[in-house]
Amino acid sequence: MDRRPILFGLGIVTAGIIAGCFLQYRNETTNKECTRQLFAMDTVMSFTAYGKNSEQAVDAAMKEVQRLDDLLSTGHPDSEVSQINTRGNGTLSKDTEAILTEAMEIYRETDGLFDVTIYPLMQLWGFPTQKYHVPAESELQEALAKVDASQVVIDGDQVSLGTNQEMDLGGIAKGYTSARVMEIFREYGITSGMVSLGGNVQTLNTRPDGKPWQIGIQNPNGQQGSLLAVLSVENKAVITSGGYERYFEEDGNTYIHILNPKTGYPADSGLVSVSVISENGMLADALSTSLYLMGEEQAAGYWRTHADEFDMILETEDGTMYVTEGISQEIQTDNTTIVLNTEE
Repeated sequence: MDRRPILFGLGIVTAGIIAGCFLQYRNETTNKECTRQLFAMDTVMSFTAYGKNSEQAVDAAMKEVQRLDDLLSTGHPDSEVSQINTRGNGTLSKDTEAILTEAMEIYRETDGLFDVTIYPLMQLWGFPTQKYHVPAESELQEALAKVDASQVVIDGDQVSLGTNQEMDLGGIAKGYTSARVMEIFREYGITSGMVSLGGNVQTLNTRPDGKPWQIGIQNPNGQQGSLLAVLSVENKAVITSGGYERYFEEDGNTYIHILNPKTGYPADSGLVSVSVISENGMLADALSTSLYLMGEEQAAGYWRTHADEFDMILETEDGTMYVTEGISQEIQTDNTTIVLNTEE
């Protein structure tokens, strides 16, 4: 998904590829900064690392992203995921096994709202190809019959799908990828770093000046670049989902890309933006969509049960923001804000 928080403090992420690295401080080569950009996974990505091995770390991170893209993309016919979809079964690599195992756990925890077998529905609506289509009820029912992750069986490194099922790991893969980038940064001795995978932001430690990273959350009701809030974080992933990201209009109606695997229709929960903040990038990625589908009341209840795993920011259609207590002191916003506590 193309999620678009805006990065502050070290500049706004822009399109294109920055090829060079430079010294953040002229006399401190141990704190060399390297910033580069890459187009992969259908989005522009930005990598920033500080340390004497910053350039090598960013190079390694970019190679890893490209490797994972080749492995996981449904748009690559030779990818591992595409091959499993074609055959209905297959052998899982270490990466795909880790992602799919986590996805199945979140599927169970969200009562089926996060479902990797949603791909036939996404295809029916035309979101993967941008050949948009409002399906008839009969088409929806035919596609929905294929959407049920409980039919996915994982046995060691083997997986089998249900009849005519196809999986799409796009709702969780970028969270895994950003976590892998952080692992690579640590391996290269990076002291401070950030990656934005099309808006899926994850940070390592603080900024070089010791201050938290400042992550801007896009205003879903404003122009591109306007802000809903600015959040201070360190060692966290910040991942946002909103209907404004990808949608199409037909006959005066707007259809967003966040589809409910139970109904087959786009989400209509009263929420317009959901940001999830967690040390676990995969969890943040998957929950940003699942909580959007739940709506404010159910999402708040889910958070209270799992408050030790993540924090969140919700915005409703009337512009009210709900912020969980764990980050209530780390956010700046002009919106009306209600703080959610673990006790109702």
